Amino acid sequence: MDKSSALEYINQMFPTEASLSGVEPLMQKIHSEIRRVDAGILAAVRQQSNSGTKAKEDLAAATRAVKELMYKIREIKTKAEQSETMVQEICRDIKKLDFAKKHITTTITALHRLTMLVSAVEQLQVMASKRQYKEAAAQLEAVNQLCSHFEAYRDVPKITELREKFKNIKQILKSHVFSDFSSLGTGKESEESNLLQQLSEACLVVDALEASVREELVNNFCSRELTSYEQIFEGAELAKLDKTERRYAWIKRRMRTNEEIWTIFPSSWHVSYRLCIQFCKKTRKQLEDILNYQKEKPDVGTLLLALQRTLEFEDELAEKFGGGTRGREVANEIEEIGRENTTQNASDIRKKYEKKFAAHQGNATEEKDKELSVPGAGFNFRGIISSCFEPHLTVYTELEEKTLMENLEKLVQEETWDVEEGSQSSVLSSSMQLFLIIKRSLKRCSALTKNQTLFNLFKVFQRVLKAYATKLFARLPKGGTGIVAAATGMDGQIKTSDRDERVICYIVNSAEYCTNTSGELAESVSKIIDSQLADGVDMSEVQDEFSAVITRALVTLVQGLETKFDNEMAAMTRVPWGTLESVGDQSEYVNGINMILASSIPILGSLLSPIYFQFFLDKLASSLGPRFYANIFKCKQISETGAQQMLLDTQAVKTILLDIPSLGHQTSRAASYAKFVSREMSKAEALLKVILSPIDSVADTYRALLPEGTPMEFQRILELKGLKKADQQSILEDFNKHGPGITKPSAPPPVATPVPTAPTVSLIQNPTSVGFLAPREDVLTRAAALGRGAATTGFKRFLALTEAAKDRKDGPFRKLFNA
Repeated sequence: MDKSSALEYINQMFPTEASLSGVEPLMQKIHSEIRRVDAGILAAVRQQSNSGTKAKEDLAAATRAVKELMYKIREIKTKAEQSETMVQEICRDIKKLDFAKKHITTTITALHRLTMLVSAVEQLQVMASKRQYKEAAAQLEAVNQLCSHFEAYRDVPKITELREKFKNIKQILKSHVFSDFSSLGTGKESEESNLLQQLSEACLVVDALEASVREELVNNFCSRELTSYEQIFEGAELAKLDKTERRYAWIKRRMRTNEEIWTIFPSSWHVSYRLCIQFCKKTRKQLEDILNYQKEKPDVGTLLLALQRTLEFEDELAEKFGGGTRGREVANEIEEIGRENTTQNASDIRKKYEKKFAAHQGNATEEKDKELSVPGAGFNFRGIISSCFEPHLTVYTELEEKTLMENLEKLVQEETWDVEEGSQSSVLSSSMQLFLIIKRSLKRCSALTKNQTLFNLFKVFQRVLKAYATKLFARLPKGGTGIVAAATGMDGQIKTSDRDERVICYIVNSAEYCTNTSGELAESVSKIIDSQLADGVDMSEVQDEFSAVITRALVTLVQGLETKFDNEMAAMTRVPWGTLESVGDQSEYVNGINMILASSIPILGSLLSPIYFQFFLDKLASSLGPRFYANIFKCKQISETGAQQMLLDTQAVKTILLDIPSLGHQTSRAASYAKFVSREMSKAEALLKVILSPIDSVADTYRALLPEGTPMEFQRILELKGLKKADQQSILEDFNKHGPGITKPSAPPPVATPVPTAPTVSLIQNPTSVGFLAPREDVLTRAAALGRGAATTGFKRFLALTEAAKDRKDGPFRKLFNA
């Protein structure tokens, strides 16, 4: 411990002079403790000294043991080397004798095999001269095995001589076999009873020879069989497209007639299979010449009949010989097109169909070695002949397009533009009938080809569907045009009856059905068509056409309803707003708007799908709100009582619009629609509040509630308030001096609406949202001016219509009115 600690310790032990008597005992105790510690240290040092000495002794003993072990290992290694040398000396003579024995054994075996080879070659020569094919076949196998043992002795003269002699014998056998087979098919097999047996044995010889001999023999046989075919069908009489069926009848009859004779060939040769391949190649070449050198376009009926018979023949070959063929499950695939689209939700209208590819179909024009392989090795008979028709099927697609267009015209002419009562679908019959016709056309074409012609037909389908979209678009009601319409103010307006509204809904549903079904059509075609063309199968352009029809139809529906509101909007301007004495119930024009919507909305809601009904409602709200706002300016003069009555009417119209989703029995997105309506109608409410404000604060109120207003609009408000030109001048000068708005808020993006709209502002519920930088007190002061100018009789009604529930009781706006 440090000095301070020792001092404190001493003072603690001896706080007084009397306690110093205990110093001596304490010193004795401390000395005793020191002696005990010193004794412990000494004992530890001695023990450590003894342990170090013992460790050195142990290390020295271990070192001596390692040295002894190394010495013993070297001694063992030396003895092992001596033993190995001794064993090699003992076995030296035995190894020489072993090598000598092995060489003698090899020599004896080689001489024995050489004797057998010489004897086998001589016997084979005799068999070849006597045409003993069966025995020669077995002997050939033996000689081939013996020759394989002498591959290492090719340079030995005797071996070279024997190999050359064996080669000549095989050449003799080959010439004999080819000579005998040349008589097959000439009628000699019926005259010589043993000829077929001899040829059957000759096949054994051919199998024993090189594989090229068998290929050459089979090719020669097939070429000889098809010589008469070429001579018959190259003549002027049968070298015609309408005689195509007789070609396939000839080969089938030939194979039936010679079926028993051709049993002489081993099944592993697949003679019939290879004969059919060569027949298909020759037939395709001749048909190509016929199609290419025709002076005029072939008759469609003749062309399709020839193609149909060709496809049937290819199917028979594919079924008989197997190979890489593709199943014909496309009929069920095509039948599913459009089957469930009439009840499908419209939210899938822009669905992107994932492309699925069919199994790869072999190219019929490829010339590969696998054509001569065994059946089932991947060769595809389908298309081997019929592919030559592909470049000439343009006339077929032209005929299909003409037929489809004629059927389309007929369907549109016969369309009643109505649906049968009790029908679960609200889709026009022409839409469903058109896709039935397209499915039948697709079935016909897919049965004939799955290559370029099918792709061309798909392009035809696109053009037909686009034409149908144009027909639907043309059926929509059009606005008034011409001098008379311009003179009467009806230019561009669309008048729609109840039937017209139903027709428009049917057109929307039909366009939606066509959009979804055309996507299914593209998906089915991509599964059927050759995989190289599948990427080009796309219906997005057609779907865009029908989507445009849907959009235009819904806009037309909104414009038709707008036209129905013309009388009510005109009635609103004829109300004497400047001379009203009291505020009553909602006006008659509001009841008229309500009646119009109540008669149309339930029908539209029952016919349109939820997503399109919601789109229609949004368009209607975005149109009617600004129009109602603009119609206020068309009134002559609005008194304070008139403004209060109009504010009541505005709230009634807003309530009517908010009730539209429930009228249409579709409330899935009613919340978002309610916000949209409130935003649009609040502009008219803000305008009426400005009209209600007193003269001395009208400019400030206008800037606060309608910050994006214009001087011309403000001047019109002054006129509505009944101010004379002279009284307006000073207010306008002050307004223009301070600018149209309190601040310059960021301009919103332009909106394509019939009339310009003002931003939605709610001074009472959210005073900070109007976009100006003035203090809250200034805004409330300006609003107070509006309150002081309000009539006592209409104040409570005005407050009930404009204030939120949380501000009615003790809000700042209410307090300002009471001030």
